[in-house]
Amino acid sequence: MDALYPRLLVTGFAECFRFYRAVLPPLTGATLVKGTPDGPYANWDVDDQAVLVLFDRAAMAATLGTSGLPARPAAPAQDAAMLALRVPDVDEAFTLCLRHGGTPVVGPTDRPEWGPNLRSAHLRDPDGHLIELQSY
Repeated sequence: MDALYPRLLVTGFAECFRFYRAVLPPLTGATLVKGTPDGPYANWDVDDQAVLVLFDRAAMAATLGTSGLPARPAAPAQDAAMLALRVPDVDEAFTLCLRHGGTPVVGPTDRPEWGPNLRSAHLRDPDGHLIELQSY
C-alpha cells in the first residue's frame, strides 16, 4: 500500500494529462498505470508506488456536493500546495517542462541558502499547479 497517494484535482484534464505523460517518465522514471487524456482519472507509479494521480476537479466536486462553489479563488492568492520533483539536472528538467506546456515562474537558480549544491526552478503545470524542480 502506498504511504502517500498525491492527487491533483485538475480542471483541464487533457492538457494536464499530456503534460505529465511527457515529463514524469524522464524526470522520475514513473510509468502510466491507468488513464487517458479523456479522464477523469490517471495515475503514474514508480516500483508500484504512486508518484502522481490526476483527478478531474468537476468529478470530485460532484462527489463532494461542491459543484456550485468556485473552482479557483476570485483574486490571485499565494499557493497552498506544491509538487516537488527531485531531478539530476534542473536546467534540463525545466526546459523539458516548458517544452510540454509548463509556464515558468522562477528559472533555474542556485540555492546555497537551502543546502550545499542545491539548485531549483519553479513553474506551473497547464492547470496552474506550482511545481518545484530541485537538484539532488
